[in-house]
Amino acid sequence: MKNKSKLLVKGAVLTTLISFSVPVSALDKPKTMEDMWKIIQAQQKQIDEMKAGMGTAPGKAATSNEQKPENKVATGNVQDPETQVAASNVKKLERKTDILSQEVEKLRTNLAIPDEVKYKSAYGLGPAASKVYQVGKGLSLGGYGEANYQAIVGDKGNAKDNADFERLVLYVGYKFTDSILFNSELEFEHGSTDDGGSVSVEFAALDFFIDPMVNARAGMVLLPMGFLNQIHEPPFYFGNNRPEVERRIIPTTWREIGVGLFGAITPNLTYTGYVLNGLDAQGFNSNGIRDGRQKGSQALAENFGYVARMDYVPDALPGVSVGGSAYLGNSGQDLNYKGITPNVFTQLYEGHVQWKYRGLEFRTLGSWGHINDAGILSAYKGQTVGSANYGWYTEIGYDVLPLIFKDTPQYLAPFFRYEQYDTIASTPSGYKDNQNLDREIFQVGLQYKPIPNVVIKADYRNFSAQKGSVPDDFNLGFGFIY
Repeated sequence: MKNKSKLLVKGAVLTTLISFSVPVSALDKPKTMEDMWKIIQAQQKQIDEMKAGMGTAPGKAATSNEQKPENKVATGNVQDPETQVAASNVKKLERKTDILSQEVEKLRTNLAIPDEVKYKSAYGLGPAASKVYQVGKGLSLGGYGEANYQAIVGDKGNAKDNADFERLVLYVGYKFTDSILFNSELEFEHGSTDDGGSVSVEFAALDFFIDPMVNARAGMVLLPMGFLNQIHEPPFYFGNNRPEVERRIIPTTWREIGVGLFGAITPNLTYTGYVLNGLDAQGFNSNGIRDGRQKGSQALAENFGYVARMDYVPDALPGVSVGGSAYLGNSGQDLNYKGITPNVFTQLYEGHVQWKYRGLEFRTLGSWGHINDAGILSAYKGQTVGSANYGWYTEIGYDVLPLIFKDTPQYLAPFFRYEQYDTIASTPSGYKDNQNLDREIFQVGLQYKPIPNVVIKADYRNFSAQKGSVPDDFNLGFGFIY
């Protein structure tokens, strides 16, 4: 019985030591903190059981031999060889437990900040802005930046060459649980708050995940219109400057305070919709609705806006996505001009198509808007506010490096873009059109990525207007995400 008990103890200790000697890296990493703690609790229970077994089994062996005087002497201050072996095994087990605890701490850190981040867009946001969706739980950090040099090369007029660190952005997210997370973008523009620079919250919202078909978002949100209002990180669009159509007709970056739903009706069909504070028509002018954005800064909310978007990715056309969006809402915000309170019902619609196939990237987008009570606004502003506006562009680029170097991770794409827009496509009765704002742009450039996170850009833009001149420019710059 004594020998059997010893064999059981030694076997159990050996089994435990072998199990704990397996490298922690060989274990499957839990996906959540809850899974991690379950593993820890199970392992601690196993440790306690083994310690208890190692403490009682030798005692029973000693009890069975109590009548032997020589054994009573041996169990004094001097341990017998079997007890010494058991004590040594306990120390080894405790040392391995300490090592395991250290590895668990590393594992917990890795759950908060993954070692390898896959940069991919999620839920309508840019790849760097989507990092928080990959976190098991806890804090997520990301961001992007871009800088450029602009040389005026034609129709210079009063324009001057310039260099600008245009943006430095910090994404901060926190995943509270698998169903609730916070995500935000803090933007520093033009290197300083002096000389036109600013610090702004670009978006800051809570996501509530309910079901793949229906999820909720609340806070300062990016309106889901066009290609770039939500995904505007520099490696993911051609040229140093965002397309003028997506600045002047769709006023990128456009964000307001709101609440809404998003999800996937089918795996190929997604949607987003919000109710938010409306635009402020007091900011409308000849250049369009851009200055009517309230940006969540003590925004007037006498009127609300409504925006919705849908995108479809057909299985039959690999790399193709098509979609559209619409914004509707009054923008008067109780403006009173000579006893008149205009509603300024504002409409903006856009449709877009994108095709990515191997090295080819193609995009086209068209947008049209309408403003009611534009005549009252024109009188209030002292300038023509267009009752209608429109713009469209198309672009194409091709990554040529794989044609030269097979399987290269680098990227080099010449591209071409054509744009046309008019912020005063229709004029209110009694007001004159500003034909200098009816423009077209021819743009050519080169996009180089030594790694996917970093881009170096060079491009030339030729502007022409229906009347008057607009400066042409050459741009050289870089951008990055992290």
